Amino acid sequence: QVQLVESGGGLVQAGGSLRLSCAASGLTVSSYPMGWFRQAPGKEREFVAAIRWSGGITYYAESVKGRFTISRDNAKNTVYLHMNSLKTEDTADYYCAATLKIGNYASTSVYDYWGQGTQVTVSS
Repeated sequence: QVQLVESGGGLVQAGGSLRLSCAASGLTVSSYPMGWFRQAPGKEREFVAAIRWSGGITYYAESVKGRFTISRDNAKNTVYLHMNSLKTEDTADYYCAATLKIGNYASTSVYDYWGQGTQVTVSS
């Protein structure tokens, strides 16, 4: 049984930083593409970042490029989202996801497993 458990969310001031963690069980994060998505109140879930299983190739939404970094620790079987220079518009619930497929990693439909989410609030 695959489980993804996010942590690390919280309240931070604009310009600050947070690191989100996604601890996986039932799958090996180094063997599957992993992604981060977010959903603000009243909005659709949107892509934030993804990392491929081979070569560590990463993808980012334009809105977070240069501020956020996705990484993984294979020994801990955990994927991280390092968020710097946070803006109020980054406020959302953040979700970790994993897929067994090759496809458009920016699309929610590609992903097979989802975590429960962690809330990030950025105050002005």
